Amino acid sequence: MEIAVLSDIHSNYEAFKKCVEYSLDRGIETFVFLGDYLGELPYPQKTMQFLFFLKEKYTCYFIKGNKEDYWMNYKKNGETGWKEIDSTTGALFYTYYHLTAEDMAFFETLSHKAELCFENLPLLTICHGSPNRTNEKLLPDDERTFSIMECERNCHIICGHTHIQGIIEHNGKKVFNAGAVGVPLNSGGKAQFMILSGTKGVWSHEFISLDYDVEKVISELHASGLSERAPHWCKVTEHLLRTGNGSHGAVLARAMVLCSEQEGSCHWPDVPEQYWAKAVEEMIG
Repeated sequence: MEIAVLSDIHSNYEAFKKCVEYSLDRGIETFVFLGDYLGELPYPQKTMQFLFFLKEKYTCYFIKGNKEDYWMNYKKNGETGWKEIDSTTGALFYTYYHLTAEDMAFFETLSHKAELCFENLPLLTICHGSPNRTNEKLLPDDERTFSIMECERNCHIICGHTHIQGIIEHNGKKVFNAGAVGVPLNSGGKAQFMILSGTKGVWSHEFISLDYDVEKVISELHASGLSERAPHWCKVTEHLLRTGNGSHGAVLARAMVLCSEQEGSCHWPDVPEQYWAKAVEEMIG
């Protein structure tokens, strides 16, 4: 059997559609979704409607990512702390206020991890970040990662979150990172996901990278007004879509360092725009 594993769509409907079409053309009708369905890009309802369509038509497994935690925690905490026009939280604000009651109800059903069982094949643990937390990264050559792998009862862990495809092996266990559909790193601007094939009691993998209409996505980023709501964040997004380089997290971290150097301290989400502008100029030009 073959399974398509997709993570970190981040509202990139064009990339999402391309990955699903490729999978269906190969006869794959089982999908595993690892969270972070929305964020970064405009028109999130296109992505949600496609997810719900796939959920009804095919065999689908879903878990939540850290972005789903953001939406649910923002609602739980009284919808305070995010700004509509702001490079730090403008994209979060935009996406949240496009969510429907159906979207939020769906997110509420999702666990941070799950165990998948397929006949005559090893069990799979699926998670977004790690089996412990949605926002924890499983990184290569990292003792924390090895410790998590040792504690996990299954020999195969499937994750996303880092936006980088790869495999980690340790003491007979494997972590497969599917990469990111929507805003992958080190991708050359292509959409990325993974196909797992199960044969004779063994799982094998194939990392997929696909061209799609990047310029259409960037055009929508501007036409939607999102690039005005989160100006410097969207500059990073645009650069990342075209090149596969330059993460939001790294630019944000640099902006906060610059802010701390000038003002003595800096606490998320209060990062003034001038420090974003300087960080963007330094890191992506």
